[in-house]
Amino acid sequence: MALCKRAFHLCSNHRLCLAKYRDFLCGLPSTTSRSSRHLSQAPNSNLKRVFLVDALALVRGLEAKGVPSKQAEAITSALTEILNDSLENVAHSFVSRIKMQKAEVLQESNLSKFKSDVQSSQEHHFSLLQRETEKLRSDIEKMRSELRYEIDKVTAGQRLDLNLERGRTRDELANQNAETSNLTNKLDREIHEFRAQVEAAKYDVIKYCIGTLVSISAVGLASGDSCGGAQKLEFPASGPPVRRITQSVYIFSFLEFSVEINSEK
Repeated sequence: MALCKRAFHLCSNHRLCLAKYRDFLCGLPSTTSRSSRHLSQAPNSNLKRVFLVDALALVRGLEAKGVPSKQAEAITSALTEILNDSLENVAHSFVSRIKMQKAEVLQESNLSKFKSDVQSSQEHHFSLLQRETEKLRSDIEKMRSELRYEIDKVTAGQRLDLNLERGRTRDELANQNAETSNLTNKLDREIHEFRAQVEAAKYDVIKYCIGTLVSISAVGLASGDSCGGAQKLEFPASGPPVRRITQSVYIFSFLEFSVEINSEK
């Protein structure tokens, strides 16, 4: 707003200067006409006092040619009046050379003064315009620097927000990876525990089956031996039944050992 007011003030001063110049140009003819009127009035009074024609010689010449004296005097007076009127008209219409030169000098001085005034006003306005232009340039540079600062500030804030979002996403991904690894480890542990439980159950089942089979075979062998001993003679304590029982015990121990090896694998 301040810059607009200053520009308007400069334009108004320039318009006033042009108006003064027009008034001066319009006033020049009036001054010359006044000076010409003033100059023409001076010879008027002089012409009424001075007679440019020798009236007496003219009267004598007319009388010599046969004109009566009264008519000669009337003709002479009429001629003098005509000459005075014509000179008065010439004085009103024209100006003397000296007065014209004085008017030209005065007009030239006025023009030179006006030119100097116009030149000084132009220089003053030009200096004002230069100062206003420099001020506008400084304001524009200031606005540019402020705009650049704001842009850099906004870009820095956006970069900071992006970096924070990246850090947050990285943290979330790391947490998710940790949770996933924990779940994987937990599942692996549970799977290993389940496998161990299955292997233990398998080992127990095999052991129970082998024990059952061994006990059944031992009972069968014992019952078969008891039935055959009633018909035949008694065998000593280290006979065939004891040998078979020891063989079955060896087989049972071998099977347990093989089951333990398989469970360790």
